[in-house]
Amino acid sequence: MKLIIGNKAYSSWSLRGWLACKQSGLPFEEVVVPLYDDQWDKRREGDEFAPSSGKVPILWDGEAVVWDSLAIVEYLNDKTDNTKFWPQGDAARAMARSMAAEMHSSFAALRRKHSMNIRQVYPPQTPDADVVQDLSRLFELWAQARARFGGEGDFLFGAFGAADIMFAPVVTRLVTYSFPTPRFAQAYMLAVLQHPYMQDWIAAAQEEDWVIEQFEMTPA
Repeated sequence: MKLIIGNKAYSSWSLRGWLACKQSGLPFEEVVVPLYDDQWDKRREGDEFAPSSGKVPILWDGEAVVWDSLAIVEYLNDKTDNTKFWPQGDAARAMARSMAAEMHSSFAALRRKHSMNIRQVYPPQTPDADVVQDLSRLFELWAQARARFGGEGDFLFGAFGAADIMFAPVVTRLVTYSFPTPRFAQAYMLAVLQHPYMQDWIAAAQEEDWVIEQFEMTPA
């Protein structure tokens, strides 16, 4: 398999696709392409990007091609006999899939106004009302999952899985923008950030030379 991703410092959807590949345990080639550089438009026109119209991540597995992070999770779930990504119980699995889908389609204000930037930690600022609403919903979901299905594990449904993969970039945003977080959320965030896969990604992001000014915030 070959996974094409964008800059590790900034590309939240790439992080999800990459974590999914790592979680699958299957071998894959990683190809990092710099977003929005002077070759970006030309690169997007190439055959490897055609199925996704130039978006990353995109996963090639022989003749099969999968784009969109949640689709990559489901594709790899099928290839690993449904054992790596979702909780086994029906109720837990239903909630995990619903949460992953909500993360995929919602939280627009948080994502639009506070893009992922793993290399930065900004001083606290009062978030806009719509961002506060997104954060409230985020913590509500995390609290429900932890209370109902977290058990003795550190993650939303006990073991690290697809729901954690989908929320991982948001965890980094909470750190980057110094958002206030409930104590239970801080423990969950620490577990995500200390996961070996996340440690590898964060270390690689720190080593990147690329800077995309539109994703950098001027300190107040």
